[in-house]
Amino acid sequence: MMKWFQRFVVLAAITALVGGCGGAQQQSQQPETQQAAQEQTQQTPSTETSSEPETAAEPQQPAAPENPELILATTTSTVDTGLLDVLVPMFEERTGYSVKAVAVGTGQALKLGENGEADVLLVHAPESEIPLVESGVVVNRQLVMHNDFVIIGPADDPAGVKSATTAAEGLKKIADAGATFISRGDDSGTDKKEKALWKEAGVDPKGQEWYQETGQGMGATITVANEKMAYTLSDRGTYLAQKKNIDLEIVLEGDAPLLNIYHVMQVNPEKYPMVNGDGAKAFVEFMVSDEVQEIIRTYGVDQYGEPLFFPDAGKAEEELTGGN
Repeated sequence: MMKWFQRFVVLAAITALVGGCGGAQQQSQQPETQQAAQEQTQQTPSTETSSEPETAAEPQQPAAPENPELILATTTSTVDTGLLDVLVPMFEERTGYSVKAVAVGTGQALKLGENGEADVLLVHAPESEIPLVESGVVVNRQLVMHNDFVIIGPADDPAGVKSATTAAEGLKKIADAGATFISRGDDSGTDKKEKALWKEAGVDPKGQEWYQETGQGMGATITVANEKMAYTLSDRGTYLAQKKNIDLEIVLEGDAPLLNIYHVMQVNPEKYPMVNGDGAKAFVEFMVSDEVQEIIRTYGVDQYGEPLFFPDAGKAEEELTGGN
């Protein structure tokens, strides 16, 4: 009983915070229902001696899922880029589920899954995801897409990051110059990647005057960096979505550690009986479907001249990382 109450409280809080993010729910008629309606019409008695009065068949409504409420915990980049604004309404229309998307840092999204407070996760921190797979917290983990991280900063590049050949070297130059760096500081996938790069650079930025944390999502962090004419690490998709509104530009890209991989996965219904296992499974299957992968492949091209993500369903992660 307590688990049901906790889930109700979580769902109520999410509804208050992100109500409307999923768009209006639409339902489409199931093929089986359409066939049943046609058969009913064809079998209507045509003889005038029928003793039963003829009545018009009532319109058939599609069967709603047993549990239509689905909680998706995801990273802010899928929202900031606008990708979920396209995919969630499509999923809702096709399946009858109503999605409550919780856009937080990947660390928080994984924690929601670990607590059984979300049904399905769409995140981008593979090293942090693996322990949840191994412990049985999540199942049916599928590779969905990737893009990459980039270091962005002022066009005049006061720290000389453009001359660096690796991301770690670029960060070392920022530290040596004491140039302002804005960090998300929110335990997101981006934040985890940034912290790993600082470690690779041999720099501990914590407490340094030039190092500032926002505790916010990618879009908000880019806005702060732009206001301060500072450097930051961003996923390419969110940067492209924000590019027309800011003066910052890419000063370093293309280093192998900057690869940014997204997976979708179910919170294990056997471990957490209150989660919506059927809805989560449907969302995973939707994200790796050919139709959605094609949308991902072309998303952003018309507006930004290049895609914001690259589809990866059916691939092995080693194909992207080179086995590293």
